[in-house]
Amino acid sequence: MRSTSPKILIYSHDSFGLGHLRRCRAIAHSLVGTFDTLSVMILSGSPIIGSFEFRSRVDFVRIPGVIKLRDGEYTPLSLHLNIDHTLEIRASIIEHTAKVFEPDVFIVDKEPLGLRGEVLQTLEALKETDTRLVLGLRDVMDDPDVLREEWDRKNVYPALQELYDEIWVYGPEGICDPLDGLELGEGVREKLRYTGYLRRDLPDNLKHQPFSSPFGEEPYILVTPGGGGDGVEMVDWVIRAYEARNRPLFPALVILGPFMPAAAVQDFTDRAEHLRDVEIIRFTPQIEPYLANATAIVGMGGYNTFCEILSFDKPTLMVPRIIPRREQAIRADRAEKSGLLRVLPIDNYPDTSLMANALAELPQMPRPSAAGIENLLDGLDTIGARVGEIFEDHRSARLAEKLVPLNGLAARATSVN
Repeated sequence: MRSTSPKILIYSHDSFGLGHLRRCRAIAHSLVGTFDTLSVMILSGSPIIGSFEFRSRVDFVRIPGVIKLRDGEYTPLSLHLNIDHTLEIRASIIEHTAKVFEPDVFIVDKEPLGLRGEVLQTLEALKETDTRLVLGLRDVMDDPDVLREEWDRKNVYPALQELYDEIWVYGPEGICDPLDGLELGEGVREKLRYTGYLRRDLPDNLKHQPFSSPFGEEPYILVTPGGGGDGVEMVDWVIRAYEARNRPLFPALVILGPFMPAAAVQDFTDRAEHLRDVEIIRFTPQIEPYLANATAIVGMGGYNTFCEILSFDKPTLMVPRIIPRREQAIRADRAEKSGLLRVLPIDNYPDTSLMANALAELPQMPRPSAAGIENLLDGLDTIGARVGEIFEDHRSARLAEKLVPLNGLAARATSVN
């Protein structure tokens, strides 16, 4: 007999980087903390998902990984197969997992049809059940013209109209509209639910542990390019500022990320050895203690880093990327206009004096909370409340199904008498 306890399945394609996985993990951990009988399964193609710790009742299914090439095409990460064969295997695992797991809610992160349409068959199959189908979108997707062309090419709109029951936007209404400028079709905008940003905190197992900084009691600036695959220029720019010594600077702790190219890792490590106030960490799956204890943060403007900046309330300098998507630049620009942080455009790289001045001024900058914007970080609470409503609807429907046969018997007994 299959379990009747509530279940949520989350799809995260994760061809590259940490963004999708960390967002889905944050949602999963919050939900199992809210519902004590809930089980959450994450479907992910991330090659490093096993490096992360997961709370009890959260598990993952690792589907074969793929990576995106510079020309926009995908190729298998490890398997010696062509991409079509790899995607066929991925789609089969996704569909079979959903069929056996029987989730109450299926959340698809960012890609409405999944990577190259691999989730479409699963969505169609689950649409015939009572599973609630949810598309989760970050606050900014891309430049509207670019997103419109992409979704037209992928034929996304029928799924938004006919398959998805709800679309959750992981940001507050009024700051960013990820679907701005798109002709979505009838009824799609009515499915949108703005949640607020997803609050981050220290993991429970670290809340009462002493923090060991490489600089001892001295304050430091944390430099984080996220996954690191596209953060070489930003990290190089920061290290150049420390090498130039134009101005006194707080020490810098640089966490490179697991996807930074090996040659860049070696270069930065070698250069940092000659700097008394720069320390390098290759990668840590638990970045939260370093964020919590930093005096200020330098980041690129990805969604997760932005949530962390708001959650730990640190003065922040953003150096957003503009290729291959303008997502980070759009988010950073709107955040700067809202008084949440300062932006240093990557177009100014490698102006060492400009970076040194920004780093010198950074610790004295206002914290994001000084902007006075309310309800920025309600995302996890809003998601939990909505999931609770869905579970209650399902319980009521199942109870009604059990009562129908009894009512039928009572009616027949009355007619006989």
